[in-house]
Amino acid sequence: MKSESLWVDKVVDRDKNDQCIWDLCFSPDGMQIVAAAGSRVLVYNAEDGALIQALKGHKDAVYCVTYAKDGKRFASGSADKMVIIWATKPKLEGILKYSHNDSIQCLAFNPLSGQLASCACSDFGLWSTEQKSVNKSKVAARVTCCSWTKDGQYLAIGLYNGVISIRSKTGEEKRKFERPGGALSPVWSLEWCPSKDDKLYTLAAADWGQKVAFYRLLEKSVTEKAVNYDPACISWFHTGDFVLISGSNHECNLYTKDGTKLGLVAKSDSWIWAARSQPGGNGVVIGCQDGTVAMYQLQFSTVHSLYKTRYAYRDNMTDVIVQHLLSEDKVRIKNRDMVKKIAVYRNRLAVQLTEVIIIYELQSDDPNDMHYRIKERINKAIECNLLVVATNHLMVCQERRLQCYNFRGIKEREWMLDSPIRYTKVLGGSPNKEGLLIGMKNGQIVSIFLDNPFPVQLLKQASSVRCLDINCTRDRLAVIDEHQTLLVYDLKTKDLLYQEPNATSVAWNSINSDMLCFSGNGTLNIKASNFPVHQQNMQGFVVGFTGSKIFCLNVYAMSCVDVPQNAPMYQYLEKKQLKEAYQVACLGVTDSDWQALATSALMEMRLDIAFLAYARLKDIKFLQLIYQIKERQRRGESDSRVFLGDIYAYMGKFAEAAKKYKEAGQEHRAMNMYTDLKMFDQAKDYMADSHPEEQKTLMAKQADWARDQNNPKSAAEMYMTAGEYDKAIEMMGKHGWTEMLIDVARKMDKADVRYVTKCAEYLRQFGQFAFAAECYYKIGETQKVLELHVEARHWEDAFQIAEKHPEYKPLVYRPYAKFLAENDRFEEAQAAFHQAGLEKEAVRVLQVLTENAVHERRFADAGYYYWKLSMQCLEIAGSDPVQQDDMLTRFAEFRNKADTYYAYQSVQHFMEEPFLRGQPENLLNTARYLVHKLSRKGTELPPGVSKMAVYYTMAKQALDLKAFKLARHAYEKLQAFKVPAHIQETVELNSLRVRSKPFHDVEDLLPYCFRCTTTNPMLNAAGNRCVRCKQPFIFSFVSFDALPLVEFFLERDITDDEAMELIEYDPAPKSKQQQQGPKERRGTETASSQYQSLRLDEGFDEMMMNGSGGDNGDDPFTRRLMNFDPDSDEFSRVYVDRETLKSIPSNEVVVLKWPTPMRCQYFKSMLPDYSTSVCHSCNKIFSTDDFEFTFVQRGCCPFCRKSKN
Repeated sequence: MKSESLWVDKVVDRDKNDQCIWDLCFSPDGMQIVAAAGSRVLVYNAEDGALIQALKGHKDAVYCVTYAKDGKRFASGSADKMVIIWATKPKLEGILKYSHNDSIQCLAFNPLSGQLASCACSDFGLWSTEQKSVNKSKVAARVTCCSWTKDGQYLAIGLYNGVISIRSKTGEEKRKFERPGGALSPVWSLEWCPSKDDKLYTLAAADWGQKVAFYRLLEKSVTEKAVNYDPACISWFHTGDFVLISGSNHECNLYTKDGTKLGLVAKSDSWIWAARSQPGGNGVVIGCQDGTVAMYQLQFSTVHSLYKTRYAYRDNMTDVIVQHLLSEDKVRIKNRDMVKKIAVYRNRLAVQLTEVIIIYELQSDDPNDMHYRIKERINKAIECNLLVVATNHLMVCQERRLQCYNFRGIKEREWMLDSPIRYTKVLGGSPNKEGLLIGMKNGQIVSIFLDNPFPVQLLKQASSVRCLDINCTRDRLAVIDEHQTLLVYDLKTKDLLYQEPNATSVAWNSINSDMLCFSGNGTLNIKASNFPVHQQNMQGFVVGFTGSKIFCLNVYAMSCVDVPQNAPMYQYLEKKQLKEAYQVACLGVTDSDWQALATSALMEMRLDIAFLAYARLKDIKFLQLIYQIKERQRRGESDSRVFLGDIYAYMGKFAEAAKKYKEAGQEHRAMNMYTDLKMFDQAKDYMADSHPEEQKTLMAKQADWARDQNNPKSAAEMYMTAGEYDKAIEMMGKHGWTEMLIDVARKMDKADVRYVTKCAEYLRQFGQFAFAAECYYKIGETQKVLELHVEARHWEDAFQIAEKHPEYKPLVYRPYAKFLAENDRFEEAQAAFHQAGLEKEAVRVLQVLTENAVHERRFADAGYYYWKLSMQCLEIAGSDPVQQDDMLTRFAEFRNKADTYYAYQSVQHFMEEPFLRGQPENLLNTARYLVHKLSRKGTELPPGVSKMAVYYTMAKQALDLKAFKLARHAYEKLQAFKVPAHIQETVELNSLRVRSKPFHDVEDLLPYCFRCTTTNPMLNAAGNRCVRCKQPFIFSFVSFDALPLVEFFLERDITDDEAMELIEYDPAPKSKQQQQGPKERRGTETASSQYQSLRLDEGFDEMMMNGSGGDNGDDPFTRRLMNFDPDSDEFSRVYVDRETLKSIPSNEVVVLKWPTPMRCQYFKSMLPDYSTSVCHSCNKIFSTDDFEFTFVQRGCCPFCRKSKN
């Protein structure tokens, strides 16, 4: 920082006595200075110090002046207790005057509202143009100074007792600060920071306790600095970055906004009472005790340094900002002292302060790292012109002397040059051996290495060096002399290569050694090799050139300018210097420039350059072309005309390509090119002598073109002409031209199977089954004909073919079964699957039907489908020995579920329907059957079956039929279930009602065992079997009454066929009735292919009851019947031998015949006069009366739904 005096004026009165300058102020535009001198107000021209006018109006010394922000008026206050408002236009004159009770100490205009604060010794007032009177407020101590905030919201008033009072714009006190010294530290001057960036309301105050303080109103913080004099004035620089402080030390100094002293602005022989900064400039005006008014100009020199992409510069005089020019990242390094010099090199940063030099280094090796840390401190105050830093050393330039210090501050080497140094630049190098490039005033240019005590002269020119730079290959040197002439030398030959005028700074490109840029006269000049200069407008100095980015310093701002390199690239292209053009293009050009370079290289057959250029453009097409050309060259092809023809073709220049092909004798290439372009007329010009196959190929391609041009019919005809039958048929099929397909199929020979088949497929697709069948018959495809009938659902025709060709039966019955299933004919579909041999599909259909029936609560259907499933499993077990065990297990499981769902249907009807179906006794028996079946250990509850419903049905019917014991048990069980709300009341009432009834069941309802003649309880822990002999009950599957049948089993060595012969054997007649023939016998037996009924007359029953039928004690079956242990829990089967079988009359035996692998079941009727019926489809046994009644009603078996037919 330098301070230069612009003008000085000494104010005296008529008697030549010095007139003290108590206050000064600038007009808002900085063009005028108003000074309080004696009893007059002086107005100066700020530029040259000329006195514009001396204003009179006060009768005593003028203590203060202030200018309004709008520049229309200013005010002055005097010891005569008067305040005068002065107008500036049209002329300088007083327009208003008002008074206080004491002398006026200070004035301040509100920057927004124009309100004037005038402070006297004991009060202050607020004047505005809108008010006729001035509102005044008393203060506790003498007022010394005042200032408004930049937004006009707060007024700060400094008092003689060391208090700062913060007032609102209405005069109300909001806050106050007290100086530590109290009354011993009167606040003599204060001012708010004028910067727009100051959001904290910073107030600078100076007291006569020889301290300055910086208050931050919003942060409620304060920073204090001590000074060794009494400050008379503290004022902000117009930017808000610096503070001017003057006083009893006869000096005006510049400080930072934190109170750090930066330097001397002005020095006087007396106290300096006022110092003000010029708005919009760097001027400072001071007013002194001896009447001196002086104007100074401050010069803030640019302190900065650049190394490649890192730029360091001084900010606010005490901070260093390091900027990465490419990423534009910045880091601020704060120093509490003025920064005098900066040097940057690689990862090092040197900062020279007033008394110390600090060396910083980067924290990491990352090229983009911006975090610096202190490495060393050199506590020396070194005066120098230039500062240069290296890896481990610091170079200081003092005119002709260049000194080298290490980072400990020890001088290691010194060079004394012949002339003062004008420019230095670090060239780089290994640590401790770095090189410097130095230009001197006498025109000498030397290089110095840190490990070499002797400078090396590179060259010497006649004029002084002002700026210089060396290229990246160290073979060319650019120098700017004092005449602003750029001179470029070849360092090997020392020859001057060229020179350019009007240059102030120069920089070589750090990537391209043949390109530099220089600035001067507001233009930026780029020069490549010896080509003419390319210019563009730009203000500033060039300091760096990397790739396509040029770094320019304009005043204090560093900017990065992207400069396209297309101009030098095209200069190289004109000279066919493709390699150099590519190097320039790599610095930064547009895609169109890359395209021009790639095209030029390709036309010159510089494939390496062309490949790199097209790679930049990511042009895969031309990259493939270059690769193909290289491969062809590697195989020995060398005709450049053919290559150029390919290149022209890729560029779309087809006429030029065809000429090149013809010149090379490759007409077929031209024909293929035009054919691919669908330019068939041009292609025919090159096919006069071509082979017929080529002509056919051309016809096919023309057909392709016709197809692409949406002319399919012509395309199909052309395909037929060219022999492209596949494409022709496909085209006809795509557009549904069935007549053309039929004609093609009939014209084809039967040996052309593929084409006829393709026609048939399309005809089949369009529903032309008859013509499709004709095609298939033509080539003998019976299976395809069959598939056509199936697809058309011509089942009769399909069955006829299947009868002739049994191997095709699955092809018919499988889709037929699916057709039936889709039309809800599931049973027929299951039969069709079975007939097709698709057992899994047949079972799956039944499973789906069963699941749906359960889901829809059609339990009778569910039972029926489970029976069908069981029979299906039994059939599989008989045909597949591998699955026999598994299928028999599933047979038993499905048969058990079929019985359960069949019985549960009655319970569901009772629960859901308002009227009772059938007899109550039957419903009770059904519920008992289900309770015993579902209560068996290990039995899972089938889906959809509700135990609650079964117990409720049993309880209700038992109560109605006077089976009170059973009813009470059932109602107790119901307590454990969640009962629906609509029967909850009924259940509760009946539960109470049944407790009033006798605890027993009527005897007529108790089950009777026909093996051991035991009467069983209605609810049996053993389940559906006798509690004494464990013989299972055989139920009639209508009423679910126990039938008088006992199952017996054959000895192991007796087969079913032998057993049937023994049963049909009639023993010797024992009675007259036994001697009767079948027609004479009163007992009748009715049999059919599906059912077996046995009916005996009453006389036979009476005979059995009276024992007249013979001696039962000698009956072998009776003896075997009683062969059981009543105390055992195990069931003992009744086994019979051959003699026993012979002894049993055939009319007392019921036989259930099962398919393989199951054996027959045998039952002995214990009441020969009781008539039973058997359904041979499902092998269920019924009471004949129940069966006949149900058969008449339904026309089929109630269980398996088999009709008589």
